[in-house]
Amino acid sequence: MRREAERAMRAAQRASAANERERKRLYAEARAAEVAAENADLQAHLEELETLLAATLAVDDHIDFARLKKSVTHPPFNPGDLGTPLPPPDWRQFEPPAPGMLSKMFGGQAKYQQQFAAAQHAFAQAQAQHQAAEADRQRRLTAAHHRYQKKCEKAAEEVAAHNAEIDRFAGAVAAREPAAVVDYFGMVLGNSVYPDDFPQHYRLAYVPESRQLVVEYHLPTLDVIPGVREYRYVKSRDEVTTLARPAKEIKERYTNVVTQVTLRTVHELFEADRERLIETVVFNGIVDTTDPRTGASVQPCLVTLRTTRETFTALNLSKVDPAACLQHLNAAVSKRPEALAPVRPVLEFDMVDKRFVDEVDVLADLDQRPNLLKLTPTEFESLIQNLFSKMGLDTKQTRPSRDGGVDCVAFDPRPIFGGKVVIQAKRYRNTVDVSSVRDLFGTVQNEGASKGILVTTSGYGPASFEFASGKPLELIDGSNLLYLLAEHAEVNARIDPSELD
Repeated sequence: MRREAERAMRAAQRASAANERERKRLYAEARAAEVAAENADLQAHLEELETLLAATLAVDDHIDFARLKKSVTHPPFNPGDLGTPLPPPDWRQFEPPAPGMLSKMFGGQAKYQQQFAAAQHAFAQAQAQHQAAEADRQRRLTAAHHRYQKKCEKAAEEVAAHNAEIDRFAGAVAAREPAAVVDYFGMVLGNSVYPDDFPQHYRLAYVPESRQLVVEYHLPTLDVIPGVREYRYVKSRDEVTTLARPAKEIKERYTNVVTQVTLRTVHELFEADRERLIETVVFNGIVDTTDPRTGASVQPCLVTLRTTRETFTALNLSKVDPAACLQHLNAAVSKRPEALAPVRPVLEFDMVDKRFVDEVDVLADLDQRPNLLKLTPTEFESLIQNLFSKMGLDTKQTRPSRDGGVDCVAFDPRPIFGGKVVIQAKRYRNTVDVSSVRDLFGTVQNEGASKGILVTTSGYGPASFEFASGKPLELIDGSNLLYLLAEHAEVNARIDPSELD
């Protein structure tokens, strides 16, 4: 028995050791599986970042207003127990049994007559109660059906109101009402699916005269690129270590994200626009972050682009290199986006925030702000000269007969960036033709100027923006002009063509 006990003890120890080895093996496999899962998630995230542009090309970004409408379907009326008539009383349950022959011989007939009369009375009472109960059921059934009809009518009214609002919204978009157009394209960008750590904040502004949409889009910060290149499990130390991603790779991947988001956003806007509401898109990609040098909140612009429908839709985005494509589109991209090195936006968003005519201003005749369209050409040119003087330029207005296509000559005193600037002012009601932009470029070359500025009270077409792209030209339309006057000259003006009719 003692030997058996010793053998049993040794067997138990061997089993315990084997179990411990198995436990350690399973534990190591579990930790290795966790690390493998972390690396798989890391790789999946990187692949998602690398295919930001490609992911949207297979998606139709257009919003079909008809599909936003609702249809009403009413469930069948279900009265429940109220739909079942109450069973009437059955005389057979009240009728007393007829007397037999023997009972009749000993006076049973009289007793039967009494019982029969009592049964008839009870049956009549039951019938009266049934009629009252059935009348009450019918009344409650009618009330339930009335409530059902009211509920159906309310649901139909809500659906009709919803569909009417969709029709109103569709009509406003088709009429190019700025607020409706902004809401529509806001819905388009809101439908775009990005990784969870992307901000997806944006502002939109629409200038119907130029059919230009300006987008201020919040880009993700550098943190969107994982700093870890690989996770590793060290079995001997039961420890998970990390391999850092090289700084150069992080910078390259971040630049790739910035360029892809830019192209993707512009693509989604043009693709969603089947009514040709926009012919030109301005994209400013900004980052909402903190300057590590000062701790202040900053929003540097890392990429800026102005492009036309004709130019952009001719691209084969499935085959382009995003950075090279933006260079082809004359976009300005930060040389060091990881360091938040900004570029100058082709158009400041706030410059298009003011409308030509305030929508709430229904009493235009009582508006005391000066209407720029009522100024004489000379007065308008003087206004533009004063504006640029307020903005820090040394300006001189030319004589009308000797201007050679120049309304104002200005000198930017800044070193390196400064120089001679020629300015043309056009007090127009209709869109400025591209020929005026070409003439300005010719004047810049003839005058040996470093820059040309064309200012108008109206707007520009896509051909004008396309011609000016990549050249030392700046086009300021009516809404931009109103902003500059209010911001730099403290002049609150308006542009109202209706007063000239």
